[in-house]
Amino acid sequence: MVDNPLTKNIDRSRPPLEIAAYEAADGYQSVRLIAKGLSPEDVLQQVKDSGLKGRGGAGFPTGLKWSFVPQGDDTQQQKYLVVNADEMEPGTFKDRLLMEGDPHLLIEGVIIAAYAIRASKAYIFLRGEYVASERLLRRAIDEAVASGFLGNNILGSGFDLELIVHTSAGRYICGEETALLNALEGKRAIPRAKPPFPQVSGLWGKPTIVNNVETLCNLPGILTYGVDWYHSLTKGSDHGTKLFGVSGRVKNPGCWELPLGLPIRELLEGYAGGMQDGLALRGFLPGGGSTDFMLPEHLDAALDYDEIAKLGSRLATGTMIVLDDKTCPVGMVGNLMKFFAKESCGFCTPCRDGLPWVEEIFRDFEAGRGNEKDLQILHDHVDYLGPGRTFCALAPGATAPLGSGLKYFKEDFERHIKERCCPYRH
Repeated sequence: MVDNPLTKNIDRSRPPLEIAAYEAADGYQSVRLIAKGLSPEDVLQQVKDSGLKGRGGAGFPTGLKWSFVPQGDDTQQQKYLVVNADEMEPGTFKDRLLMEGDPHLLIEGVIIAAYAIRASKAYIFLRGEYVASERLLRRAIDEAVASGFLGNNILGSGFDLELIVHTSAGRYICGEETALLNALEGKRAIPRAKPPFPQVSGLWGKPTIVNNVETLCNLPGILTYGVDWYHSLTKGSDHGTKLFGVSGRVKNPGCWELPLGLPIRELLEGYAGGMQDGLALRGFLPGGGSTDFMLPEHLDAALDYDEIAKLGSRLATGTMIVLDDKTCPVGMVGNLMKFFAKESCGFCTPCRDGLPWVEEIFRDFEAGRGNEKDLQILHDHVDYLGPGRTFCALAPGATAPLGSGLKYFKEDFERHIKERCCPYRH
């Protein structure tokens, strides 16, 4: 058993393990358990008991999500598993680490999930810029097919699975699972109305589960080593380990596999080395660009889904973006608004028209044209673009750094108005 099941095989100084070495490191043991008679119901129950939550951002219980897929002789027999490997969240780079460092781990996770929901075909929806990930995944898939872990009658179990890599054109909106499914079908990447949910009517109208790369990479350890072992890895109420990343002006930016429940301070000051010399921490986005700012006073909080939510933000992807005291928070938020405005699919009016309006106001602030009225308009947009006001969660995600930025860094916005320029450029 290991304490770092996601990264135990990853060594950036060498290529990822080929299949023989991966098997020697307990790889594909879960598939052998399936071949020995572990039923889909058994797999589903173990994943439920593990408490695994989705690692793509929402943090929804994985086993519960799978349980919504209709089963039985009177339901759709064709089912699909889709891996969301598009990874477009600003500041997030964890899935790339897994795919390039240990592609067989993802493939094994795909087999487990597909077996649990009785899907005979799976797709990896891969960000087009991840060229190395594509090459390594395709090679690993070929190895898995040749060794009998993919294809027809896997290890004599009677279970068939075809795994296909689909490289996408890359849009942030594909983080919304129904927009991803539209793109996979060759349509415009816009969200679908729900219900029906993808678990009932997803890819080509068939029952479909969409899971993130990191979520699926948790599955081999759960089946191979057991639920109790998985629970033992954590330091908080959530179970397992998580890939946590830190970017910004810290001494040691990077990505580490750590127990859920670890104090934020230990991640930032221990693993990331603290702030660079001459800089102080002003705030941070704990889970990528679409999360609310947190402050230095929150450093002793636990990296736990519920704990971060209680403090008004989200753990989301677990990849922290750090704001230092020499960087303009207005400029940082404005840069994120520019990104979200560009990435809007344009389907609903609040997002299509509201985000470009917000971006224009930030340009005025930077150019010294901002005024008090503009500040009120930004506050209004936090409400206009908030949860329940748009067709999907893209715009509400954009309001997270916007609303919390207006709250915590009010004086910086006011200085832009008073001094008619960005005060950090003096």
